[in-house]
Amino acid sequence: MSQVAYLPVGKREQTKVQNRLAILDAAREVFGELGYETATVRDIIRRTGLAAGTFYNYYRSKEEVFAALADDGARRFGPILKAIRAQCAGDFEAFIRRALEAYFEFIADEHQNWTARRPPDEPHVHIQGETPETTAVFNEVRDAMQQAIAGRGGHLSDPVFMAASCIAVAREVGERMLEHRPVDTKGAADFATAMILNGLKGLPKSPESGAPG
Repeated sequence: MSQVAYLPVGKREQTKVQNRLAILDAAREVFGELGYETATVRDIIRRTGLAAGTFYNYYRSKEEVFAALADDGARRFGPILKAIRAQCAGDFEAFIRRALEAYFEFIADEHQNWTARRPPDEPHVHIQGETPETTAVFNEVRDAMQQAIAGRGGHLSDPVFMAASCIAVAREVGERMLEHRPVDTKGAADFATAMILNGLKGLPKSPESGAPG
């Protein structure tokens, strides 16, 4: 039996976490320096100092590494979004504005090196599919929509559609924001907030709200 089998479970798990972090940190640097299209798995492996076999124990391709980076961002942004919702205490418009401001500031910081140095003609990479972390962010927005529908001034609309629309606006505006120089997080937040809130005004009002619909 190999020596690894005798390692404490905590030690093995710690090593896995350290290896994953090393790979993701290396990938951020490599994608930032070379651009996503140019970078290869070999470039990432060289930067980690890990063996190739170790890398492939965690990820099968650079696409999987990039998806993991996006998922890591969603995991760290989730608590920020939850805290904003709690602080806004049912003020839906304040939640939308503050959530958008926080999101644009977050992605501007996340992509400061990579986006600024990525080849200008390289197409933006889109992540396909859902993960538990991105789903948690979606659910937080959806729950805020449900709370607004249930409260005064709520709209007669599917909260899932509403959440999807808000997230789509934020994502697309955010991507274009990162392409502009200088990066204008306030301008992006002002624009996206107006788009979302004015768009929601076009939906029929709940009869309980007493507002015209």
